[in-house]
Amino acid sequence: MERETAIPESQSRRLAAILAADIAGYSALMGADEARTVRDLKGHQAVVFPFVSQFGGRIIDTAGDGILAEFASVVNAVKCAVAIQSKMADRNAAIEPERRMQFRVGINIGDVVYDEARIYGDGINVAARLEGIAEPGGICISSKVYEEITGRIDLTFQDIGEQHLKNILRPVRAYRIRVDGIAPAAARTLVLPDKPSIAVLPFQNMSGDPEQEYFADGMVEEIITALSRVRWLFVIARNSTFTYKGQPIDVKQVGRELGVRYVLEGSVRRAGNRVRITGQLVEASTGAHLWADRFDGSLEEVFELQDRVATGVAGVIEPTLQVAEVARSATRQTADLTAYDLYLRARAMIISRKRQIGEALDLLRQAIVRDPRYGPALAWAGVCYFHLDMNSRKNEPELDHRDGIDFAHRALEVAADDPDTLANAALVLGYWRGHRRDVGRC
Repeated sequence: MERETAIPESQSRRLAAILAADIAGYSALMGADEARTVRDLKGHQAVVFPFVSQFGGRIIDTAGDGILAEFASVVNAVKCAVAIQSKMADRNAAIEPERRMQFRVGINIGDVVYDEARIYGDGINVAARLEGIAEPGGICISSKVYEEITGRIDLTFQDIGEQHLKNILRPVRAYRIRVDGIAPAAARTLVLPDKPSIAVLPFQNMSGDPEQEYFADGMVEEIITALSRVRWLFVIARNSTFTYKGQPIDVKQVGRELGVRYVLEGSVRRAGNRVRITGQLVEASTGAHLWADRFDGSLEEVFELQDRVATGVAGVIEPTLQVAEVARSATRQTADLTAYDLYLRARAMIISRKRQIGEALDLLRQAIVRDPRYGPALAWAGVCYFHLDMNSRKNEPELDHRDGIDFAHRALEVAADDPDTLANAALVLGYWRGHRRDVGRC
């Protein structure tokens, strides 16, 4: 994983711990099954990326299968790497050996030069080269890192001597962190929460048009949102359930891996102005079908159809409770179907591997023109500015980041009670507060 070595003129320099990681054998996995490899990678990234911020770091680059992150604390950088490898060991335990993805991680500490959102320096290149000699599923650190963490973290180290790394002038003494003790939880069953729990799996797109995939995924997200607002129901997040997209489903295995009592499966068919949603609720431990129904209607009724699915599920899981709670809590962010469709298209572009951020921002702006108080669209527009700024190159014209900040604030003004909107707005405002001096309303 090559890193930029040129150091531009800059006024800022600091000491940082650099973590570099990529997937061992990623090209071979892509050659064997490109679609599944991309799908699996996105699922792993959704689980792994949050560890960086959890341990006080920030992601600098996520090109392809790689991760480049910086930490103020070298101890936290190593703890993050161990957490990533531990989580990946757990996830790989449920995957056939030939399709497992294993990160190689390299960590170094040194001076870096930064110009707001990007960082430069040989210390980054050393981390990347250490990643290259790390074992699949392993962690390789420089002697500088070893000296800083010895006695501060209870880990076992293997001295692998002086390493002559590509494009690095001087040999680097390196150590491997022994991760043999990171045991995959191959047969571990998660403890069920005290309250009823459910995982909503990705619905099949039955429209016969791959371009409608965004619509099917959007239906699932709306159903997850409606269910998650029911106070007595524990709902698994989308990032966890969408790792099963396109895979053969064993409901009992899903229940064990996610720690849920119930699993909702279904399909969406959109033809012209008509929509059909089917759903079936399964008890995970036994595989017994508890409820199934089909909902037909026009696009104008799509929000009602989503609520009917959520209400039907809630009524089966706990019939003694008032299912009207679903209707009360599943408040809609917009009643404009065109704005809703534009939002679904844009969101699919943002979270896809290609990340068509510019096109997504255009669609979101159109949605916001139609409904200026559409909270999720406002928040995702702010996220687009975050991605465009983070991935900008030196000679590109700079965006006015104040627009991104404004979108985030507007989203909070109209939809601060929506978890996804709150998270996206926090990402945008936190990014510019941490990396910009003239952040205005931040």
